[in-house]
Amino acid sequence: MIIFPAIDIRGGKCVRLLKGDFAKETVFSDKPEEMAKKWQTQGAQFLHLVDLDGALAGRPQNLATVKAILAAVDIPVELGGGIRTLESIDEVLALGVRRVILGSVAVRDPELVKTACAKYGDRIVVGIDAKDGIVAVDGWGVSGDVEATALAKEMKKAGVKTIIYTDISRDGTLAGVNVEATAKLARESGVAVVASGGVKSIADIEALKPYEKAGIEGVIVGKSIYMGTLDLAEAIEIAAKEG
Repeated sequence: MIIFPAIDIRGGKCVRLLKGDFAKETVFSDKPEEMAKKWQTQGAQFLHLVDLDGALAGRPQNLATVKAILAAVDIPVELGGGIRTLESIDEVLALGVRRVILGSVAVRDPELVKTACAKYGDRIVVGIDAKDGIVAVDGWGVSGDVEATALAKEMKKAGVKTIIYTDISRDGTLAGVNVEATAKLARESGVAVVASGGVKSIADIEALKPYEKAGIEGVIVGKSIYMGTLDLAEAIEIAAKEG
């Protein structure tokens, strides 16, 4: 199981939001590339970046910061937030980003997802952000009027190999990851799933680990590593254990 440290970017800074609320922002660093180096030093094997400004604008807004992060580390990076056209996908992958995360566009334009998967294979990841099992779009401000599992099954047909599942109601709360909903999505969709939202401590990593065989291939950790409630190196060690 892979542990993905999250770096959320807004205005070129590393921030965290509470339940996706832009009015409830905490700035953790003016230099996200320094934070990226910190997590790599602690053993991170993959970084999860989100362009928060891009999610609102509908197109990437912080690519200069992404470039700085790519130059600072030598581990793979995935990026989401406002990537909604094939041109944007091409541009981001050309920078050296390993995987792009498609969110709102997966609901609105599944044909684009299909085209992107045909072109880039497993470098295309779909982010499903949901509350009470219903998908949210446009920076989580709007209901997508589709059930998360139904969307996941549709994405599998489009060629998607990995889905990031975020429980919005828990994101940034340190309330604990939604193991049950994440495992259910993995089992019912047949797609590899990365858990996201609410991770607080090693207990969350230990709770997810038994569901690796059900299809949970990783977990994104954000506020917990910034606030110190989760030790990244310890989490990586537990996640890497066999069985």
